[in-house]
Amino acid sequence: MPFRYRLQKVLDFRIRKKEEQLLVVQKAQQAVFIAEENIRKNNEEIRDTQVNMRKADPMMYETYDKYLIYLWEKAEKLEQIRAEAQRILDIEKEKLVKLEQAVKVLEKHKEKNREAYIEEEKKAELKGYSELGVQRFFRQSNERQEEEELELLKQLNELEES
Repeated sequence: MPFRYRLQKVLDFRIRKKEEQLLVVQKAQQAVFIAEENIRKNNEEIRDTQVNMRKADPMMYETYDKYLIYLWEKAEKLEQIRAEAQRILDIEKEKLVKLEQAVKVLEKHKEKNREAYIEEEKKAELKGYSELGVQRFFRQSNERQEEEELELLKQLNELEES
């Protein structure tokens, strides 16, 4: 009879939950990456605007100043968005770690049960071999005893005939 783990459905459920959480973590990582990319683009825009401001007509300085203020405010908002995405990512990673631990616990339990099952199978097999050995011993001893009795009968018959 092959090994059957009695908590296999629970283990499968936990593995499925871990895989689903892994997808959530990947999406959260993607959100952080997008937020960082937006920050990088905004910083690039700020640098370009500052360079263009130096080359621009002095009449446009006020417009450039207003646009730079807008970009700096946007940078602060983007940083807040990135911080929130990072916080969510950290929370989701913690959940993933907990789910992975739950799976590992059951996998260890399953492995211990498998080892115990194998040990029991070996014991049963040895017991079967032991029983076969005992049966063979009794059969052989009975055969020897019968042979000895036949030998004695032959000797008695020979003595009686003589």
